[in-house]
Amino acid sequence: MSLAQLHYTSVPPESGGSGVRFTAVTEGIARPLVEEAGPLLGYEPPRDAPARPTDAELADFPQAFSHSALSDGGRLLARAVCVGAEPGGRRSAFHAHAVLLPPGQGLPGGALPVTAWNSPHWAAATPDGGEPEPLDSLPASGLFYREGLIGFAASRAPWLAGYVAGLRAIATHEEAADSPEAPRIVLVERRSADVAQWIALAGHVLSAADAARLTFTTYTRRPREAPQRVLGVLPGDARGLAEQPHRYRVLDCTEGAHPGADGARDTWAGTAARLWLAGAPELFEEAAALPGGRFHPGALAAVALRAGVDPGPDGRAEVAGWAGTHARDLDDELLRILVGALCAPNGEDRTAAETQALADLFGALANRAPDDVTAPLAALVLTEAVRATGTGARTGTGTGTEADPDAKSLTPPRSPASPAPSTSPASPASPASRELPRLPELQLRSLSAEFKQRLGTELAFELRAGISAGLSADLPGTGQDTSRPVGLLRIAGILGVDCAELLPDLADRLAAALLAEPESAYTPAVRTALEDHFELRVALLSALDRLAAADPPAATRLLHRTTLSLDGVQSLPHLRMCAEAPAPWSVTGPPVSGADQDRVAALAGVLRAAGVSPFAEPPVLRTAVRLVWADGTPTAGEARRMLGETGSDAHRAAGTWATLVAAALGGPGDDPDAPDLAHDLLRSFPEKLEPRVRSALLLLEFAGDLRAGRAPTGWTVRARLLRADAEPVEPGVLEQALGALARQLLSEDRPNGELYDLIHADDADLLAAYDRAARADATRERLRTVPAYTADCFIAWSSFPGANPAWDRTRTALLDKVLRPVVRSLPAEHLAAVEETFGRAGQHHTEEFRTWNRPRPLSRLTLALRRRTT
Repeated sequence: MSLAQLHYTSVPPESGGSGVRFTAVTEGIARPLVEEAGPLLGYEPPRDAPARPTDAELADFPQAFSHSALSDGGRLLARAVCVGAEPGGRRSAFHAHAVLLPPGQGLPGGALPVTAWNSPHWAAATPDGGEPEPLDSLPASGLFYREGLIGFAASRAPWLAGYVAGLRAIATHEEAADSPEAPRIVLVERRSADVAQWIALAGHVLSAADAARLTFTTYTRRPREAPQRVLGVLPGDARGLAEQPHRYRVLDCTEGAHPGADGARDTWAGTAARLWLAGAPELFEEAAALPGGRFHPGALAAVALRAGVDPGPDGRAEVAGWAGTHARDLDDELLRILVGALCAPNGEDRTAAETQALADLFGALANRAPDDVTAPLAALVLTEAVRATGTGARTGTGTGTEADPDAKSLTPPRSPASPAPSTSPASPASPASRELPRLPELQLRSLSAEFKQRLGTELAFELRAGISAGLSADLPGTGQDTSRPVGLLRIAGILGVDCAELLPDLADRLAAALLAEPESAYTPAVRTALEDHFELRVALLSALDRLAAADPPAATRLLHRTTLSLDGVQSLPHLRMCAEAPAPWSVTGPPVSGADQDRVAALAGVLRAAGVSPFAEPPVLRTAVRLVWADGTPTAGEARRMLGETGSDAHRAAGTWATLVAAALGGPGDDPDAPDLAHDLLRSFPEKLEPRVRSALLLLEFAGDLRAGRAPTGWTVRARLLRADAEPVEPGVLEQALGALARQLLSEDRPNGELYDLIHADDADLLAAYDRAARADATRERLRTVPAYTADCFIAWSSFPGANPAWDRTRTALLDKVLRPVVRSLPAEHLAAVEETFGRAGQHHTEEFRTWNRPRPLSRLTLALRRRTT
């Protein structure tokens, strides 16, 4: 067939002038297509090109070799080159030669458009007579031979993965080729021939149909306006494009790959690059024939692995995942080859994703492939699980790592490991190992006894070492991986390795981790191990019960925040109390009004849950008290009830008597139960009380005696002696004692000499308490209603003037600020009753009272103000 041609030039020969126009067009091409082709055939010389280039300089000018889509579905294949300078030398001239490929048709023989690069049939001038000569083919230039492309790919290794990733994006993009949102690859090269070689690489990566449709240009000055999908530009013409990564994948092969454009995180692209660097581009077609197709990372990595090209850890993980998914579609021979390659030493540590993928593959093949295929895989995944250290920084991506809560799965370490089994012992695993991948337990248990015995013998040392060192008891609260040791224990069970003597230590360390971080330590692997390993469950719950006695709130958090069950194990009194403790009592918060009875009742309920008597096992009482009062100390009323209901013997044996003492001494100064509790404690625990604490309780008890009116005389002296022995006295205790003493000293029934002792003690705290009690509302009310009390207070506050400055200040203030306002508000009959009381006490008191109560002379200023107001 003859190809329709167009010639487009900026040097029209017929006029000798300048312009841009078609100079030769094959007859029959529709005018709209000619007009559409014009903008695709233009050529701008490089920015730094000379205005009048020499022949040698012209040879270095870039060629704009392009393949563009047309609106009718056809294609335009063209070459535009600089041919010198326009007449007058004002700018460079160019000539473009193009062929039209009708819709659904390509180059003769099915050749790809890029093969026409530098074809000898491209013209650099308008044909004589303005009529294109017949053209039936564009023979290839011979540039794109296999070895040459492989060598070029090797020279562009840093950008190779990014390029093939871009080709895949173009081939799978749903938008039309000319859509402004369609992805584009921008290749920054100094030679347009290198761009052509990049495009030739696409012919092997893409299918024949996709490669034939791929639009490109080896050179453009304006990449933002170019409609093609692969664009070649010179350095400096791609400025700003990298800032739009969703539209442009910029590969600057003159300075370095743009960050993120190298496809390093793309497994398929990485494998494709490895194939080119291994000189095996034909494997792309093999992958296309496999399940998943050309662009499936597992399929491409599988053909690479079969051909001896290592696709890397992520690629191997993809192979394992792909083979497991399509196991029923693959023949046994291919599976045997792939499993053998996956199990072979590869010279590098396996990532967590690869280990997980291999475990998943074993699960998929266990009931499908012959034993000689699955046995090496089982040995590998179990060895990887046992020997992984967890200290490596590599963490693979790909298959999931979260264990299914309802799955019966083993959990080998999620970390790098040695690639092949050996009999040499491994170092104990790090306690900070990563989460372990799932292993198909049921399939592993179905392996032959001979296989499990052989592998168990080989891995016994490392299994035991890993169980012993997989969790550090010295590092609570550091995000430990509790899945590893229990996973290794379950592997040991499958392989028949006896680890019974390791259970107590493992249980102790696991219990400490669970109490420190319940949510993170109680992993699905731990839960499954406890369900299936009764001995571990018994040992762990026993260890938790011991630790709960030391830290009941922590055990309560564990039981409230996890599904850990206590069923099936006897005698766990402390844990059972923690499970019974209701959240309001086991967390925080002061008691609300009327809650004393509830908290004491809660204590009884928690003790019943223990299943043992506090008299038989006193520590349960201590645990119960710490559970119910985790937020602090009981009130004095609660403590008194506890003591009355439980008795002193149980508290003495459990050590909770100290909590009762703290309740008495640590309460507020107005707690009415504190003195009575102090009385009970002094009689219940005389041998336990140290001298200072005993004196403080005696001081509290003395306050109760004063309040009840049964304290013998010598109040002030006794209070001061007890206080001295109880120093430093708790604020509430001191307030109780001094307040009670002050109120009794204000009574008209106080014994003789008590007021004298108060005044001459010169005790600032006691005088302050006396002053506060005298100013209280109850005192003021009694002064207003009881004349005898009014007379008694006047006599007391007038007594012993000059005894000491502190007493003088106190009594004067009470006379002026407390008594005087009350007296002046009294009616005449009340005043008369007060004076009558004075008469019985002594006539001189009546005269002193009248003199004190007589209105004082007004000052001149006061008189002036009064006259002004009237």
